[in-house]
Amino acid sequence: MALTAFAINCTLKPAPGESSCERLISETLAELERHGVSGEQIRAADFNIKPGVTSDEGEGDEWPYIRQRILDADIFILGSPVWLGHHSSICQRVLERLDAFLGEKDDHGRLVSYGRVAGVVAVGNEDGAHHIVAELFQGLNDVGFTIPASACTYWVGEAMQPTDFKDLEQTPKNIQSATAGLARNCAHLAKLLKQAPYPDQES
Repeated sequence: MALTAFAINCTLKPAPGESSCERLISETLAELERHGVSGEQIRAADFNIKPGVTSDEGEGDEWPYIRQRILDADIFILGSPVWLGHHSSICQRVLERLDAFLGEKDDHGRLVSYGRVAGVVAVGNEDGAHHIVAELFQGLNDVGFTIPASACTYWVGEAMQPTDFKDLEQTPKNIQSATAGLARNCAHLAKLLKQAPYPDQES
């Protein structure tokens, strides 16, 4: 069964600036590929995502393109750096635009995001990964995504030191294990939801 994944990197740096979050998302997509899932990531900072809570905020808004990419994929990976213990402002903007899904239904009366699996990536050289994962899990589930077991991977460096994840010569084994688990469980659940979709919703 062919599956696809789409990832949004919410680094504050537009391409081609180096991004630790991009590295961990890339490793996640590589693990997903081992389970037959083809994927791609974009940087939200490279697009004009207007503020708002609708799916189209008018002229110049590039969110509609990103929204369609999310809905075309079976697995959605949302990645954020850690800033002052929280996800990035760009990641918050993405969550706010995803809020529109609450008012959008498919042909079976379900939220348009139903049947799609989501996972989270967080990375930084300060504490806050668990907080970010908790907030993104809740937000993604609120708007209709299904969260598998152990659907996150993260890295935070030792406190008060300058090393970034992108600077590591090798990804630590425990991070590799978490990333592999995220990919394995996301792929497994996505396949199950393809075979047995959520039931129609009562009108």
